Amino acid sequence: MFFVIACSSDGPADSNNNSNNNSEVIVPSNLTLDISIVGQNDANPNGDGTGTIICVASASDAVNYEFRFGGGVTQQSTNGQTEYSYSDEGTNSYTVYVYAYSSTGHYTSAFQTFDLFVVGEAPEATWSEEFNYNGAVDSNTWTHEIGNGEWGWGNGEFQYYTSSSNNVRVEDGVLKITAKREDIAGYEYTSARIVSRDKFEFQYGRVDIRAKLPTGNGTWPALWLLGANFNEVGWPACGEIDIMEHWGHDPTVIAGSIHTPISHGDTWTNGHTNVSDYDEEFHIYSIDWDENRIQFFVDDILYYTYSPSPKDLENWPFDQEMFFILNVAMGGHWFDVDPQFNESTMEVDYIRIYQ
Repeated sequence: MFFVIACSSDGPADSNNNSNNNSEVIVPSNLTLDISIVGQNDANPNGDGTGTIICVASASDAVNYEFRFGGGVTQQSTNGQTEYSYSDEGTNSYTVYVYAYSSTGHYTSAFQTFDLFVVGEAPEATWSEEFNYNGAVDSNTWTHEIGNGEWGWGNGEFQYYTSSSNNVRVEDGVLKITAKREDIAGYEYTSARIVSRDKFEFQYGRVDIRAKLPTGNGTWPALWLLGANFNEVGWPACGEIDIMEHWGHDPTVIAGSIHTPISHGDTWTNGHTNVSDYDEEFHIYSIDWDENRIQFFVDDILYYTYSPSPKDLENWPFDQEMFFILNVAMGGHWFDVDPQFNESTMEVDYIRIYQ
């Protein structure tokens, strides 16, 4: 909204300009006010979260401009241009006033009202893996799981996991797990699976994983958690939280799933969302896990909440520490691999936990 108000009476400028009753009265005219919100576009109609606006005012016969931003905050400008940043978090409505003064101290004014988004100050992660190194994965955090497991890691998968740099490496600050068509130990594909078991385990918190996914029919990347008591009680009693699963034959669908004694394997406790550029852009795959529920997000957009009631060991084995598993599987007992598949890579920029 944009309004202009003209006034021929003395304004709050220098009163000496009006001490001579015979002096000519000059009132600025044709006042315009344009407010640009930094970062505003179709995806961010209220700005990019910085809370910064750029104000440009113009009027005939104006020699000074006073911008009023609320709360008694003002800024003077002789050229009618200024910049200001709001700090109140969230989306709020603001009104900016501008007063254009003439050489005789008379003024005209205008105002504009708009909605502005200000992002909150980002919390510090309590633990993170930033992959800010090159070469092999950090052995203080990660262990390679080698081979094809028991019946293709329980899913009839086709790949053989290795620790080769052809399949897993850190490069330019990014973890890269590459699935390849490559014969080894009687299997047609190689890939990698790394786990933090016995090295880093945690209970509760917000988990953010920024990743770009592989592509191709038969690829099955996953970012997930398994209960730290896996060796004692087995699966699914240990509980499993799939932060992100993706299948190349259903390419735009991202799944977040829960596996428990009451719902596992082809589990019914899951949610789905669509990400069309999963293999071209990095996205943040997240969970927020506490003693009451587990929420699933992509790019901070909630798409599934798991919160059984009443809770028991059959539906809630999640009051314990869990560890990370990052892997790219190939195929399974219910889907095949594209015969033309050669190789594709999952990239992980970081893992961050907030507790």
